[in-house]
Amino acid sequence: MFGLDFSFLFQSAVGTETYFDWILEGLKWTVITSSLSWCLALFCGTIIGILRTLPNRFLNFIGAAYVEALRNVPIIVQLFFWFYVWPELLPKSLGQGIKNLDPHIQILTAGILCLGLFTSARIAEQVRSGIQSLAGGQKNASLAMGFTLPQAYRYVIMPQAFRIVIPPLTSELLNIFKNSAVLQTIGLMELSRQAAQINDYTAKAYESFIVITVIFIIINVLLMWGMRFIEVKTKIPGLISGGH
Repeated sequence: MFGLDFSFLFQSAVGTETYFDWILEGLKWTVITSSLSWCLALFCGTIIGILRTLPNRFLNFIGAAYVEALRNVPIIVQLFFWFYVWPELLPKSLGQGIKNLDPHIQILTAGILCLGLFTSARIAEQVRSGIQSLAGGQKNASLAMGFTLPQAYRYVIMPQAFRIVIPPLTSELLNIFKNSAVLQTIGLMELSRQAAQINDYTAKAYESFIVITVIFIIINVLLMWGMRFIEVKTKIPGLISGGH
């Protein structure tokens, strides 16, 4: 159809490897990098989001500065910072130790830091909005019952706030997988880089990128189903969630 031929995917590329094996290798690194970045983003974003709602101006300023610094700098600039600049800013012995690591570890570390922290700034704002959407009396009531402020956040505020922000968190989860394609610029052999490499070997640009496009669509659909399942299972009747 349309002159497309996908049979080359199962032809030998190097040794016993086929081009489809390259696609699977790219999928592996896309999933690993994106998943670890998501864990970092969710952790840091939650902490910063909470800081932005605490009754402390200094902590509010730290949270705001973090968000503005990471949200307003292009992701490609942040990626180059973590890969090229960051080791140079560390003490010489530590920076040299990082540069002496296996190149793949350097690439993976820079990619996770970039994707994770970039996304965390966006998650922080969503967490802040989720907390601020709750009735202020809930925190006051928790404190009146003898809870400390950390306990009020842990047992009363955050369980509700997370339920409210599941839909926007779903968008960020999808974005972190899609943004992983930028890591090819520092040499990570993720899906898009593997497709480009296959094109270099076979001149099958259309077929290569059609395949990874379909894979990204499948990944995103599965992630949306998973997050929708979590949203339904954790929804509290009467609590606003996902626009219901």
